Amino acid sequence: MEPEIILTEKKPSFSFIQPQFLKIALIVFLLLLLLTILRPLVIVPAGHVGVKLNFGAVQEPPLKEGIHFIVPIYQKVANVDCRVRKAEHHAAAASKDLQTVTSMVAVNYHVSPASAANLYQRVGMDYENTVIAPAIQESIKAVTAGYTAEELITKRAEVALKTSEVLERKLLDYHIKVDRFNIVNFEFSKEFNKAIEEKQTAEQRALKAQRDLERIKIEAAQKVTRAQAEAESLRIQRQEVTPELLHLREIENQRLAIEKWNGQLPRVSGGAIPFIDVNKVE
Repeated sequence: MEPEIILTEKKPSFSFIQPQFLKIALIVFLLLLLLTILRPLVIVPAGHVGVKLNFGAVQEPPLKEGIHFIVPIYQKVANVDCRVRKAEHHAAAASKDLQTVTSMVAVNYHVSPASAANLYQRVGMDYENTVIAPAIQESIKAVTAGYTAEELITKRAEVALKTSEVLERKLLDYHIKVDRFNIVNFEFSKEFNKAIEEKQTAEQRALKAQRDLERIKIEAAQKVTRAQAEAESLRIQRQEVTPELLHLREIENQRLAIEKWNGQLPRVSGGAIPFIDVNKVE
C-alpha cells in the first residue's frame, strides 16, 4: 500500500518584515511627537518680523518672513506686526480762549521692521496703548492750545498738519512711523455751540441788512440818474425850440385837423367857429 501524500499550502512568514515596519513607524511617531512638543520650527507670517529670544534675551537682527529653525526651550520667537495699522482715540484739550475741545483722531502707522526688536525690548507688544495713545493726547493738547475754538474749525487742515508733525517727532524715538493723520471731528461745549449759532445768525442778519442798504442806494442812484437824464432832455429840447420849429408844428397840427375833419361844421350854438387858413396849408 502506497503512503498517502498530503500537500499543504505554505503561507509566507512576516516575522522579518513586521518588526522592521513597526520600528520605522515608531521612530516617525516619536519625531512628530517631539516636533509637536518642542516646536523647533517657527513660521513668521507675511507682514511680520520675528524677534528671537534666547532665554528671554532679545537677539538681533529680527527674523524675516518664512520658516526658521530654533533651539527648543532655549529659543523663542515673538512675531511683531509691521503692517500699516489704524488707531482711533479721543483727546480732550483746552483751546487758546479756554474752550473745552474733544477731538476724535485717526492715525495710520507702522513699525519699522529693522527696529522691531528694539521696540519689543523697550515697550513690548502693547505699544499702541503704551506709546501711541499717550503721544496722541500730548500732541493734541500741545497744538490745540495755540488756537482759539473758532480757529480750530476754520483752520482745521493747518491744525491737523501741525499735530501730525508733533506726533511724528514723539513716535520717532520708538521707531514707529506715522503714515496718515486725520482729525475726524471736533466737539465743543453746548454753550460754545450756542454762541456760534447766535453769531452766525447775527452775521446773516447783518449781511442781509447790508445787501438791502446797497440795493436802496442803487435804486436811489438810478432814480437820480433817470431824473438827471430827463432834465437834460428837457433842457436840450428847450434849446432846440425856434420860431421856425413852432411854425412847423403849427402847420402840422392844422394838417392833422383837416385830415380828421368830416366836412361838417360843429353844431354848437354860440361862440365863434374856428377859422383855418387853408392857403397856409401846403
